[in-house]
Amino acid sequence: ATGDEAAIDKYRKQAAEHTPQDFILNIIPTTMISGFAEGEILQVLFVAVLFGFALMKQGDRARSVNQLVEEASHVMFGIIAILMKAAPIGAFGAMAFTVGRYGVGTLGNLIGLVATFYLTAVAFVILVLGVVAAIARVNIFRFLYYIRGELLLVVATSSSESALPSLMTKLEQLGCAKAVVGLVVPLGYSFNLDGTNIYMTLATLFVSQAMGVHLSFAEQMQVMAVAMLTSKGATGVTGAGFITLAATLGSVRPELLPGMAVLLGVDKFMAECRSLTNIVGNGVAAVVVSLLEGELDREMMNRALNEGLGTGQDLQSESNDDLGADPESGSTLEQTSTA
Repeated sequence: ATGDEAAIDKYRKQAAEHTPQDFILNIIPTTMISGFAEGEILQVLFVAVLFGFALMKQGDRARSVNQLVEEASHVMFGIIAILMKAAPIGAFGAMAFTVGRYGVGTLGNLIGLVATFYLTAVAFVILVLGVVAAIARVNIFRFLYYIRGELLLVVATSSSESALPSLMTKLEQLGCAKAVVGLVVPLGYSFNLDGTNIYMTLATLFVSQAMGVHLSFAEQMQVMAVAMLTSKGATGVTGAGFITLAATLGSVRPELLPGMAVLLGVDKFMAECRSLTNIVGNGVAAVVVSLLEGELDREMMNRALNEGLGTGQDLQSESNDDLGADPESGSTLEQTSTA
């Protein structure tokens, strides 16, 4: 089925004038704030990268600015979280409009999209991440069982951010070095979003086919490249992947934007799967990086996987161990054990 011609006519005109040269030049904003005012996500990213490099060069002198930016990001994510509470109402309206305008058969296509996404994510975890985990001699299925608690938490919240603290503790119990876990996992939450990238590329293809817009292989690669940029930080709140998808389509193929209304009704189901894929990918990455750095305790890892460590009791025990290693409280604990 094709979309409403009147609704997408203005987007088609934008796309007709959107040459590769214009795409590259459009990344550079007119002013520092024009990208924010006009909603150009690539211009915002360009300014953000320059701003980040400038903060790095300033060092300690920019510490207060860095803290201000971090606090502001929490506020922005809070605003998005509030808006996403109204998402079920919007999803109901979008689904009702889609079914009423294009017929019940549309539901079958959406179910097919969700099923395809789940199958693709499962294949990615088993085949791609399974091979990567095998490098560290880790069975991917045993690893999934080991972090089952975190996976259930992600299913409940549709965001992998909620499982970050317990995942880091589990990986340390698995034998990964604390320094490696502290670097790889938080960094991976911004730069290693496997599930989000799979979702964005698959959703783009679905929308383009639904609206009768042909995407060449080069254009598909362009969408994937832009998606890898716009997806950074998409783990912050539930539904952020849908927002970054809109930013990607608006930057690459603006005529596809109206078709996103079709996806809104099933985004909740796809959000769970992409969050699960993200957290598994970050966990496997921490194990492999620990191995490459020579910081993986093989004996500890085998014991954890065989005995199924990582329950709530183990987490409390780990916390107690960390407290015992604290310089300020170590003497008291030492005296207690000596007595």
